[in-house]
Amino acid sequence: MSGSLLEIKKKISGVQNTRKITKAMQLVAASKMKQFQKRAVAAREYVGEMFKILDRNINEDLKSSYTETREKGKTLFVLYTSDKGLCGPLNNKLINAVFRSEKWTSLEESERLLITIGKKSQNFALSNKIKIEKHFSDIPEKISNLDAIMIVDEVLALWNSKEVKEVILIAPHYKNSFTFYPVMKTFLPFSKESIAKIMGIDNHEEKVKNQFMLFEPSAGKVLKRLYEEIVQALFIQSFLELKAAEYSSRMIAMQNATDAADKMTSELKRTFNKARQSAITQEIAELIGASMALAD
Repeated sequence: MSGSLLEIKKKISGVQNTRKITKAMQLVAASKMKQFQKRAVAAREYVGEMFKILDRNINEDLKSSYTETREKGKTLFVLYTSDKGLCGPLNNKLINAVFRSEKWTSLEESERLLITIGKKSQNFALSNKIKIEKHFSDIPEKISNLDAIMIVDEVLALWNSKEVKEVILIAPHYKNSFTFYPVMKTFLPFSKESIAKIMGIDNHEEKVKNQFMLFEPSAGKVLKRLYEEIVQALFIQSFLELKAAEYSSRMIAMQNATDAADKMTSELKRTFNKARQSAITQEIAELIGASMALAD
């Protein structure tokens, strides 16, 4: 019986040590979630303001390669996932949003390209023998414009080669600490509909124009550069929303793990007390039996 009690004690100690780890991870995730939440919301507002500038000041007669509608070419999917696990259903939701979507399944293998961002999407693609065009991982959490440009340039290079007719971005939309959902949005080409959808306005409502806007060196060059800046800003925004959703999911997962450890500890303590009481009762019975035997 003493061996059984010792084993239960070790289990209690092990669960309590695990609880300390999950509780610490929960607090770290909560702190980082708040940081990325603020940055993601700020980036979302920044992208919205850039689209307003585009919507109000660019002449609709000016054409750009980034608004070009193409009949031929492949569809490029840019999939965001995390590098690490322990973040609940986040990665599974993002992966399923792509590979179970009608957009993906309706295309032949030769008609689609895949860029993965994060080790989880890469591992899934490799294990399912899905060809990866480009892969990026270990992106710094304090992402800089240079980090973003290195990846965005790869996407734009495929677009400018005219090999691709559409670029679709798959990333989480962070709503609050407990809610996020995967979103598939058209990255390129830009259109009035996509701009209106991102800005959350009616595409048919009258736009406010800045009649006296001057462009230097020219409206065409400003337009081209503005589109590139928007693509870069959209990439950074999606990355920040991914991180906010990742730490939010990890916080909830670690909170559930901590609660489970507390419940397991209570059950083990209850089992330990029952076993100890049983051992004490048995010892008392043995003493009484021995005493009666001596008396006889």
